Order: sequence, then structure tokens, then C-alpha cells
Amino acid sequence: MFDYTAPADLLKDRVILITGAGDGIGRACALSCAAHGATVVLVGRTLSKLEAVYDEIEAAGHPRPALCPLNLETALEKDYEDLADQLFDTFGKLDGLVHNAAELGPRTLLDTVKADAWLKVMQVNVNAPFLLTKTMMPLLRAAPDASVVLLSSSVGRKGRAYWGPYAVSKFAVEGLMQTLADEQDGTSEIRVNSLNPGATRTKMRAKAYPNEPAETNPEPSAIMPAFLYLLGPDSRSTNGQARDAQ
Repeated sequence: MFDYTAPADLLKDRVILITGAGDGIGRACALSCAAHGATVVLVGRTLSKLEAVYDEIEAAGHPRPALCPLNLETALEKDYEDLADQLFDTFGKLDGLVHNAAELGPRTLLDTVKADAWLKVMQVNVNAPFLLTKTMMPLLRAAPDASVVLLSSSVGRKGRAYWGPYAVSKFAVEGLMQTLADEQDGTSEIRVNSLNPGATRTKMRAKAYPNEPAETNPEPSAIMPAFLYLLGPDSRSTNGQARDAQ
């Protein structure tokens, strides 16, 4: 596991947006960031799940989060622009952006993947992070040191049979990270990195590996040190890296 001990006030006064914040790794990231002082912007498609995370954060006495339902599969550029305007009016900056939401898609041979399934995976896993990052750049530039974290996968660094559009989409995520990181290097205070969470006890993992005993994998909360490091000021000099959470 990534070895990092975060100070209790690591993310104090920081605003961090997390996609897919209603469940799994996104939920754990939202709770952990809030516990370390951040104001968390909860983005996801299922309002009831986001509300449950919102209530949990408030009940713990952490900074009040922002609730921003958004379906990444159907969202248009105007929807992202409206979200950016809303955050600008409310916060005036964005210190962290975590691209956690993802679509697994069919695990099968590429030549048997239906076109609509391919396009759905690319829309959620590639197009949405591009559009969201693009519209949030003015807010990220307004922060003293902003961090963009794109969740990757081992199959996005070395392709494997039967991982279909998901693997290809994660290769695109790595390319997006590298390109954006290189563009920001020396031109802004924004750092951009990818993070492979590894095998974690989530619904997506269970769907991808239905015969795997769930208890063999760590809970999402166990991999949060890597997220906290990349989102906090200790990683200011870390840019363009493909990291592993475990």
C-alpha cells in the first residue's frame, strides 16, 4: 500500500471535485478529503447516493459539501460549462479534480463489442474527463497549487485480452494525463497525474471478477493515502506520473 500519513488539516480550505462520488472509491475519496478539511464537490448520476455521502460528511462535522448531480454518459459541453459557472460563483477556484467515475463495459473480444457499448465506455471514461477538465481549467488556474488525478488501471498500461473498450479507454486516460501534464509543466501551478487503484473491494471489481472472493481485496478507504498525497501540497512537484495506490 502507498505509504503516506496525511496531516489532519492537509486539505483545509481546499475545494475538491470528485466524479462518481456516490459509491466505491469515489465515496471513500469524498469522505477522506472532507475528513482532512476539504470542501468536497460531489458529482455523480444517482442523487440518492450523493445525498447519503453529503449527509455522512455533514454528520461528521466536516466542511459542508456541494451536491452536483450529473450523468457523464449524457452530459453535453454546456452542462460542464454550467457546472463550472456554478463553482466559480460559489468558490472562485478549484484545488483538486478527481476523475473517478468509469464504465466497465463488456469484457469480451474486441471484434464482438457492439458499437453502442464501445461508445458508452468512451463517453464516460474518456470524453467526460476531457470535457470536465477543459471547462474547469480557469478554476484550477485560480488555485495556488491545483491537482488533477485521473484514475487509471493496470490494463490501461499494458493491454490484456478480453478487457475490451475499458482497457483502450484507460490507455486514452494515460495519454490525456501525459499530454495535459506536459502542457502545464512550467506554465501553471497545476499538476496532473494518473493513479491505478489496484484490486479494491468495489462493485465494479466484483462485476469484472465475479468468481473472486471479495474479502481478498482491501476496502476503498485503505487506498486513500495515495489520493491524499496527490491532492495535498506535498505533491506539488509531482507531475505527469503514473502512480499506483497499492
